[in-house]
Amino acid sequence: MRNYPYLVTLLAMGTAIFTGCKSGVHCDTPSAGSANLSRVIAVGSSFTAGYMDGGLYRNSQLNSYPNIIASQMQKVGGGRFLQPLFTPEQANGSGYLILTGYNNDGSPQLDRVKTNLAVRGYVSASCFGELRLFTKFTGEINNYGVPGIKLKEITYKPYGNVNGFFERMLPGQAPGNMTSYLDFITAKPFTFFTNWLGTNDVLPYAKSGGAGDQLTDEGVFEQLYGLAINRLTAADQQGTVATIPDFTTFPFCNTITVGAVLAQAKKVDPKAKALYINAKDSGTTYSSRPATAKDLIILDFNTHEIGKPVFTEHGTLPYGLTIYTPIEHEYVLDENEVFNCQNYIKSYNNSIRAIAEAKGLAVFDAYSFFNKIMVKGLVVSGLKLNLKLIKGGIFSLDGVNFNSRGYAVVANEFIKAINRQYKACIPTVNVVAY
Repeated sequence: MRNYPYLVTLLAMGTAIFTGCKSGVHCDTPSAGSANLSRVIAVGSSFTAGYMDGGLYRNSQLNSYPNIIASQMQKVGGGRFLQPLFTPEQANGSGYLILTGYNNDGSPQLDRVKTNLAVRGYVSASCFGELRLFTKFTGEINNYGVPGIKLKEITYKPYGNVNGFFERMLPGQAPGNMTSYLDFITAKPFTFFTNWLGTNDVLPYAKSGGAGDQLTDEGVFEQLYGLAINRLTAADQQGTVATIPDFTTFPFCNTITVGAVLAQAKKVDPKAKALYINAKDSGTTYSSRPATAKDLIILDFNTHEIGKPVFTEHGTLPYGLTIYTPIEHEYVLDENEVFNCQNYIKSYNNSIRAIAEAKGLAVFDAYSFFNKIMVKGLVVSGLKLNLKLIKGGIFSLDGVNFNSRGYAVVANEFIKAINRQYKACIPTVNVVAY
């Protein structure tokens, strides 16, 4: 069970400012416009699959943004849309986080669902390590969302031996798979696509405090994104793409703040002057320094540890409150890492926009959309939403992926982009119903 002390304190800090927006295009006569929606496919990673609450499960799949979009497209003649759903008997899929209650200080307690899973076993894939295997899906697929996939992995033929979510879609068995993601998704004819690849070329870096992963080289990203779009439009298919949000604005990086943690620490130890972190100097060099508001503590950090005694060569000192006992760098996306992350995202998005524009594709600018919500909030049909964890109404319990309502918001933005580009009138959904 994971505890997030000071979370409610942080959630309560500040007052959100909201701005109204229309729920979508008003359609007197729903129409597909010039879009050919005979067979639509969805390409991408966790968001596309419907990942939610730190897992993939049947209900999250049913509320994925591609499934919501497809249901609206069917109102204007779109074809059927099939997903690799987990069965009702194994509805909990990979398992997921649930809210079980609150601590005495009001912070939430989270546990993980471990029953009725779709796990069929584990296999050692040689140099790839141990792979968790899910029950195979053997039906037709329109939603090719694979949680965890990076753009730089779409041409890697053994990828089905690395990612269990992709392995369950393939006819072969790990560790003998040799079908790349890009080959798999383009193997059957289609007329229209949505594409949100590229998010995981940033996200693991941010989630690990810049310590557990590397950002994809900008030139490599541009080359592979162009390759993906060229393959997806090889038969003059139409489609829409999405830019990459600034993940440093998401609740995973903004729920536990330096100020809130230090304020709580001072209640126990009034002498505490600063919160110390192990921050990046340059390259792989780190050093201890006082944290500032520009340093982002990630949601996985256990704030219960702050102030606990640590035995050092300088004596027994409180964890996180002295220069000799800093918070480890994997729990903090420090100011330099935030800057690095944001610059890469901007570069990636420049490539996405340019490549999409050259092909005449619709673009959902998720980067600008979520940045606006960060500043002003969002009002949909009188419902106030923002980027805060739990209370904000958009994100699931993992602080990165959306909840059902968040995916409905995203689906509407995709639909609006499609309507603009293809002179269509696909109705948006009622976000309040999710």
